[in-house]
Amino acid sequence: MTEIITPKSLKSELEIASASYYQRWRLIKDSLARYAIVVGGWAIIVAIVLIFFYLLYVVIPLFIPASAQSIANYSVPGGDKGKTMLLAMEEQNEIGVRFTDRGGALFFNVKTGQTILDQTLAIPADTKIVSFSAQSGGEGAIAYGLADGRMLVAKQHYEITYPDNVRTITPSITYPLEEPVVVIDPQGVALDKVAVGIAKDETTLVAATAHKLFVVGLIRTKSLFGEGKLERTVAELELPVENIAHVLIDQELNNLYLASERGELTQYDIRDKSAPVLKQQLTLIPEGQKITSLALLNGGLSLLVGDSSGVVSQWSKVRNEQNLSSIIKLRSFKVSDQQINFLVHEQRRKGFLTVDQQGGVGIYNTTAERELLKLPHVVHQPVAFTVAPRANAFLIQSADGQLHFWKVDNEHPEVSFKSMWSKVWYESYPKPDFIWQSSSSSSDFEPKYSLTPLVFGTLKAAFYAMLFAIPMSLMGAMYAAYFMAPGMRNYVKPTIELMGALPTVILGFLAGLWLAPFLEENLLGIFLTLLVLPLSVMATALAWQYLPKSVRVNVPDGMEALILIPVIITIVWLTFALSPGLERLFFNGDLKAWLNNEYGISYDQRNSLVVGIAMGFAVIPTIFTIAEDAIFSVPKHLTVGSLALGATPWQTMTRVVLLTASPGIFSAVMIGLGRAIGETMIVLMATGNTPVMDMSVFEGMRTLAANVAVEMPESEVNSTHYRVLFLAALVLFMFTFIFNTLAEVIRQRLREKYSSL
Repeated sequence: MTEIITPKSLKSELEIASASYYQRWRLIKDSLARYAIVVGGWAIIVAIVLIFFYLLYVVIPLFIPASAQSIANYSVPGGDKGKTMLLAMEEQNEIGVRFTDRGGALFFNVKTGQTILDQTLAIPADTKIVSFSAQSGGEGAIAYGLADGRMLVAKQHYEITYPDNVRTITPSITYPLEEPVVVIDPQGVALDKVAVGIAKDETTLVAATAHKLFVVGLIRTKSLFGEGKLERTVAELELPVENIAHVLIDQELNNLYLASERGELTQYDIRDKSAPVLKQQLTLIPEGQKITSLALLNGGLSLLVGDSSGVVSQWSKVRNEQNLSSIIKLRSFKVSDQQINFLVHEQRRKGFLTVDQQGGVGIYNTTAERELLKLPHVVHQPVAFTVAPRANAFLIQSADGQLHFWKVDNEHPEVSFKSMWSKVWYESYPKPDFIWQSSSSSSDFEPKYSLTPLVFGTLKAAFYAMLFAIPMSLMGAMYAAYFMAPGMRNYVKPTIELMGALPTVILGFLAGLWLAPFLEENLLGIFLTLLVLPLSVMATALAWQYLPKSVRVNVPDGMEALILIPVIITIVWLTFALSPGLERLFFNGDLKAWLNNEYGISYDQRNSLVVGIAMGFAVIPTIFTIAEDAIFSVPKHLTVGSLALGATPWQTMTRVVLLTASPGIFSAVMIGLGRAIGETMIVLMATGNTPVMDMSVFEGMRTLAANVAVEMPESEVNSTHYRVLFLAALVLFMFTFIFNTLAEVIRQRLREKYSSL
């Protein structure tokens, strides 16, 4: 039987086919959207994990322990030409030098021991050597004290050339003064102890004879057509020099230190070489011990004292409350059970190396206050020791005539848990403190990498921002979602959300250049506004309740907030208009000065109050939008049912709506907190960026994010500073991750708890 197709049946089949086509296409789009969302979600997770591991990759080298490796071992070059008085190396760790007690300088290859240059210093033939000293620092100057009251001053010099693009280092001995030998004691008495210091155009020589101490200053004056001449000043000090075992001159040639074996230290101010001034006398070690080694830490602000009990102590000049400088003990290190034979400081860091009586070598850092490496029994009976200028190698000579060359890997000694998170007693500071101060123009500077003030500043900025933003945003969200008229809400909500699109750099610019000076000039007006405005709003609301009903019905429900606009404008104008008179009447015309005089509260123009207001405005749109959506999305049957049972709108809001919307409200607050913690530009431009730990609303701060933004461009790649900045970024990353994780866990629990309402 043949089927007859009518126009009606054909239309029906076409509609079915069309519906089937659209259904299949809808399913395809749903599948594509689902897979796109899954891929996008996993991509975000992978990106976050990769960021975390990259930060970790840069940070991990900070915590790799120091290590050392023996490179070469050979007989002392020129061992038959005298006893070693000093070992030294040049910066590239290719050439070493050995100064002998016969006045010889033997330059040799540190890896093979092959002699490169054997040079005899210009010591007069009619006398003999009785003492020797090397400058503390990187100038490479040495001094020989002679038996006839004269002193020879020389320097090791290395010239680097590149013939045929091959680096070649040529060693030599130079004499920095006009004559190699300088007369110290005109009477010709032997110089039992000598010291030399060279800085720019000035040289200081110190020598002790049997009964006198000489301080000689040599300054090269500038002339128009040449280098000028050498001017000499001499001071003779009458003091018992027979007990002097150690003589040190600091790098700036301002201080002279004399120490006896029993630990008695005498400090002289020698800025005026013609008239040294006695500054301080003290005892450095306990009774019964003796000083076996003494050195100046890099920078010359601290003394390192090694004693016969195996302890190294650090003594530094510190100013007290009366601004008087005195030498006090900062810290000590238990290095060994044997006496410390050699104590050598690093030339570019606040570290030092020790060698005990049994030949054990230790590496330490004063700022991190920790032992970095201990090598027991490197040699037997050490007789000489030196550290490379970059502290990446050392040479040690044993009594059996062998010289040992070691390489050291110790890239980041300044970093430790204590130096980053605990109080550290830095040089010249009156007490231990949390300090971030990362850069300086010289290597004498002691880096201060405490992350504690940065974390404190981050939390402080977030606290004041949330203190300003949470009440305004949550109260605004409650009113807009539940009480405000729909027509008014259609304008208010988009306007506040539009605030979130405002670049934070614009907010920071306005906060730093306009808001900060405005708050400084109208501080009392701000406080009066914060106090009077809420009271005025409450009083206006109370007065509204007592107005005649015929008046109140003229204002549509949900539009009452419009009445507050003129009230708020009037109150703000009045508080700022009255504040100058009140300030003159109660605070002597200057509230900031009054707070400082009465309570010691200082005022910084770019402070936490400015940051709190500016960052609060940046955070408000985020919290308001999410919280308002959560409140507005509460099912209507819950609110209608609550009102039907006799609850007031406010009771319904607090006991039904807020509980149901609590997961979304909590998420809004936590997302806003994460935004405040990670904010960069506002705190960068609206605060003084001073890493201080003060909770005062009138003091500034420095946050982790702002610190990274400020200092990353100037940090040297792969340096300690560079990696510590990445560690700060990792800490910030962990902060936001932990906060967001806790927020999600709490949000899920709140959802489970109130989902049955």
